[in-house]
Amino acid sequence: MNLTLRIWRQRGPEEPGAMTTYEVADVSPDMSFLEMLDTLNEELILRGEEPVAFDHDCREGICGACGVVINGEAHGPERTTTCQLHMRHFRDGDTIDVEPWRSAAFPVVKDLVVDRSAFDRVIGSGGYITAPTGSAPEAHATPVPKAAADTAFENAECIGCGACVAACPNGSAMLFTAAKVVHLNSLPQGGPERERRVLDMVDAMDAEGFGGCTHTGVCTTVCPKGIPLASIATLNREYLRATRKGAA
Repeated sequence: MNLTLRIWRQRGPEEPGAMTTYEVADVSPDMSFLEMLDTLNEELILRGEEPVAFDHDCREGICGACGVVINGEAHGPERTTTCQLHMRHFRDGDTIDVEPWRSAAFPVVKDLVVDRSAFDRVIGSGGYITAPTGSAPEAHATPVPKAAADTAFENAECIGCGACVAACPNGSAMLFTAAKVVHLNSLPQGGPERERRVLDMVDAMDAEGFGGCTHTGVCTTVCPKGIPLASIATLNREYLRATRKGAA
């Protein structure tokens, strides 16, 4: 396939950015999207030009490091991570726009790389449990109902890629925050910090400059791990419970 790429290029956080056009030839449909960008970068290096900066790590859809907006969609036309999106989903002669995540809380570092450390600070504010150090406890020492375990596992799948924020018209991080809160609050091990966790994590989310949630639901349509919209409703209930308990 021969493709035309329009890629956002920006030298640094304080520098102006713009879309730059590149032609890429002989792209195999079996390449991943990141492998296609690798091919472009090899050509740019051979021409003595600056390669396109983009985030990646495991390239197996596990770590959540990769992430770009492709033709206006977070991670592209398939509900998967960018590293697992293959070029067979495009056609010969296509023009593809590639941009970084767009959010005030995710400032651009360079080209397609954004600073997602806001997520780390949200997790750091409450994404932990009180647990003694030492050897692992016996697996069945604390019974967990199956429904609670299923909910916890479902939300624990969140990889923190940021697609929900990039897709949301408000730049909200509610789906991400909900996944982290619901994961721990569903388990008995998360009980001691239950109220404090949800209050602190929501406060941290707001302090980072993420937008408010208006339940458009688009966050769930791009989430590569399928975190459900119901998690946001659960977060809202947990928040209301914590505020009412604190006022009592």
